[in-house]
Amino acid sequence: MIFNPTKLGGAFTIDVEPFQDGRGFFTRTFCEKEFAEHNLVQHFVQANHSGTQGKGVIRGMHFQYTPFSEVKLVKCVQGAIFDVIVDVRAGSPTFLQWFGAELSAENKRMMYVPAGFAHGFQTLSDYSEITYMVSSFYNKESERGIKYDDAKVGIEWPLPVSLVSDKDLNIPLVDSNFMPVTI
Repeated sequence: MIFNPTKLGGAFTIDVEPFQDGRGFFTRTFCEKEFAEHNLVQHFVQANHSGTQGKGVIRGMHFQYTPFSEVKLVKCVQGAIFDVIVDVRAGSPTFLQWFGAELSAENKRMMYVPAGFAHGFQTLSDYSEITYMVSSFYNKESERGIKYDDAKVGIEWPLPVSLVSDKDLNIPLVDSNFMPVTI
């Protein structure tokens, strides 16, 4: 695996190195040893799989407060998405800055999302599926979000937005009362 640091400290895109032959391909998507060598979380408690119908759909930007902060390892297994993370860590020099990368079934790239980051994505194909591992169990009371079109963050989505859930539409804008995540 090739670990590519992003402009946001602790976050990586990860490119796999598939072995290919006449049957297809084989690749590792997680290796405890390699994650440890990069000082990344190696313990995940849950694996999730979601499918999204329609190009331009946005899911997110979600995060959880400590002690339920999540590390995520995200992979697109069908179609393509524009995966986005936003730094919401207290005291971070990149607080409220974002980073996005295309993850697709074709490029097999993954996103390592550290604790203290909001995460979401926009679909780039008519149908997309992602799988992702998380380091903490979901806790509804500690879940929060960043609104996908908050001008203070300024995420540049690659496509016109076609659909956003009511839950995500009702996330308040970041203002002076926003509480960062303490890690």
